[in-house]
Amino acid sequence: MTAPRALAFYKPYGVLSCFTDSEGRSTLADFIQVPGVYSAGRLDYDTEGLLVLTADGALAHCITDPRHKLPKVYLVQVERVPDDAALALLRQGVLLKGRRTKPAEVELLPDAPNLPPRPVPIRFRKSVPTAWLQVTLQEGQNRQVRRMTAAAGHPALRLVRVAVGPVTLGDLQPGQWRELKGAEVAGLRKL
Repeated sequence: MTAPRALAFYKPYGVLSCFTDSEGRSTLADFIQVPGVYSAGRLDYDTEGLLVLTADGALAHCITDPRHKLPKVYLVQVERVPDDAALALLRQGVLLKGRRTKPAEVELLPDAPNLPPRPVPIRFRKSVPTAWLQVTLQEGQNRQVRRMTAAAGHPALRLVRVAVGPVTLGDLQPGQWRELKGAEVAGLRKL
């Protein structure tokens, strides 16, 4: 018996994390014609990056259930360069609608990451510099990274998820997918 399929997909900007949309917006069905798989988790319409799709309900549960504390890594371009106080706030957890987020790993990157261009340009303001952060979360509240950086005074301009546990984007380009390796699936289950 063959194992259920599991895929890594680079969700482009402006694509929904589902296979149908009554409003005619772009969905996963525009890129993936593999029967029986569904998204284990989601990314917002305006967020890019790694989605894991699977036909294995238990694997999807390992990815989406916050009790498993599966790390998810994001690259986020923010307005202005965060100072030590803003970084400390993000690391200790931010109060969002009366609930404090769990502590996050946050690193100010010295250079912009090498990412494919986005089809819709990032808002550019000559008088407002931008910076890139790498943020690792072990929870996934709705629009959490965007809400956290905004609460710290640094609104997100671009957000790209680059890893879910042991699974990374690797060489995938927006709109491309690949089968997960056995070691990646085992790593997701182990975490």
